[in-house]
Amino acid sequence: MPESQHELLSRVFFFSDLSDDEISSLATLSAMQQVRAGDIVFREGDPPEHFYVVAQGAVAVWKNWGEPDAELLALHGPGQLFGEMALVDELPRSATVIVETGGDLLYLAGKDFRRFISENGNIALSIMKRLSSMVRRSNESFVEGLRRRNTELEQANDELRATQRELLRSERLSTLGKMSGMILHDLRNPLSVLRSHAEMMLMHLTDQERLSRGLQLIIREADRMNALANELLDYSRGEIRLETGIVTGEELLDGLRSTMTARLSGRDILLDLDSNLTQPLILDRDRMLRALVNLVENSRKAIGKHGRISVEIEERAASVRILVRDTGRGMSQKTLEHIFEPFYSAEHSGGTGLGMVIVRNVVEAHDGTIQVESTPGEGTTVTIHLPAHGKVG
Repeated sequence: MPESQHELLSRVFFFSDLSDDEISSLATLSAMQQVRAGDIVFREGDPPEHFYVVAQGAVAVWKNWGEPDAELLALHGPGQLFGEMALVDELPRSATVIVETGGDLLYLAGKDFRRFISENGNIALSIMKRLSSMVRRSNESFVEGLRRRNTELEQANDELRATQRELLRSERLSTLGKMSGMILHDLRNPLSVLRSHAEMMLMHLTDQERLSRGLQLIIREADRMNALANELLDYSRGEIRLETGIVTGEELLDGLRSTMTARLSGRDILLDLDSNLTQPLILDRDRMLRALVNLVENSRKAIGKHGRISVEIEERAASVRILVRDTGRGMSQKTLEHIFEPFYSAEHSGGTGLGMVIVRNVVEAHDGTIQVESTPGEGTTVTIHLPAHGKVG
């Protein structure tokens, strides 16, 4: 019996309660095996045949070895035992053990170990106590690791929430900056017009015709600023509360014509409005009119000085279709992908960047749908479908 094997087994925690004679008896059943770095001692799923004690060198214990989710469970050095649990419960190996540093392993066959225990009841009790102690320590280590991971996760979660708050704050500031810039840009023009015409009117108080033109222009610019304010209010609320009523197609188109006539003056743009409705609609007249004005205004900007805009309201079996067509320059696919994003604008002629967002919100608030088709160089068609019965409230 080599003395080294006896000494090695006596240092193993698993056998610390055994007497010197009992360890000597156990040592006579063991043998030494020389291993090199990279050798596989056993694989996960293998049947349990031996348990081992590291005499020299080191071994690594892997879960799911060779897979993308492989995890290193432990490193065992001299005097440490491994592979004993599979011998006790007689279940397949639960991990793969690979030699990390070459050396020697002491091993004991499972059948010899089980016979040794069955013949020595006090040894079985001693080993059972040690095994229970090892499981207890393993559980405590697992719980402590779990507690540590939970603490780390809580800290990471707190940091994530703080980062999210900062990102939301930065996003709000960015949105506020974009909104402020667009508002100031869009307000500067009508305010400048209001001031200059007010000054001109003060200089020509006796010229009634000039006063009339100036007042009409002031009213128009005031309406423009009011429309801007309404767009921003609707967007800031996040929802649109409809004030529905009975509206005919002609009333809707008359309001559109009245609003756009002044804006189209000085340009060779034909505004063609047509309705074949035989029944009135139930909708929010002001908001639907604002949506149509936004669409026609977009068409005006896309056309330039010469072209045609048509608005058609058609009655269908269970719906009403509104078509807004223009002969403008059209939009690219990239622009089409962004037209319903807040503050997105392909134009450089002012505006909140909320026009199409408001149009979609108004249409959807009426339980309708909207589609936009456009071809560069040929124009754009916006199709709105509304339920024929309308939406009340």
